[in-house]
Amino acid sequence: MARGGQGLARVAVVVRAGAAPLWWLGVFAAGIGILVPGVTGRRVGVMAGAALFVVAAAVVARVRRKRYTALGRGAARAGKYDVLQDRHVTMRIWRRGHRWWLLAAFAAALACSFAVPAAGGMLLAGTGAGLWLKAAWLGRVERADDALLWVRVDWLGRRGGAPAGKPVRGYRGTGLAAGDAAPGGARRRTAELV
Repeated sequence: MARGGQGLARVAVVVRAGAAPLWWLGVFAAGIGILVPGVTGRRVGVMAGAALFVVAAAVVARVRRKRYTALGRGAARAGKYDVLQDRHVTMRIWRRGHRWWLLAAFAAALACSFAVPAAGGMLLAGTGAGLWLKAAWLGRVERADDALLWVRVDWLGRRGGAPAGKPVRGYRGTGLAAGDAAPGGARRRTAELV
């Protein structure tokens, strides 16, 4: 980076990157799993899956909130020479870095269907829903503080790791208009860009 600038990725975008793949792989695995009678039977499997969905969504949405809040409170202002990474680049890096984990989770959810139909897929979908909820919470925090939160790309690693992991020592902040992602990591609407 020129003159000491850093590459920065949006915190909410990194959180949100796994939501869609986990959701759709979970829905697909649950759909296939419902076709298998399994050991427990379909009814028990779906009821267990529904409980797992709710628990997974709640746990994933709540985990590490204190760490995100502490890092957000201490966010330094982004420098003039810092480079803001595009939303689609951040998403692509995270998904490429985690593709084998996603495939392994999908295979495990399918295999689980032979014991408890649809439960593994619903657990996977609940994890994706929890990430969406966490990204939405981050969006509310960003709007309340009137600042977008960014994390250094080199602290995320090549796989686009956790934005609140041990290597992350602080966030940077910008105004709400910076970058190509809205608060919460969603794609900006055309009207917002004009």
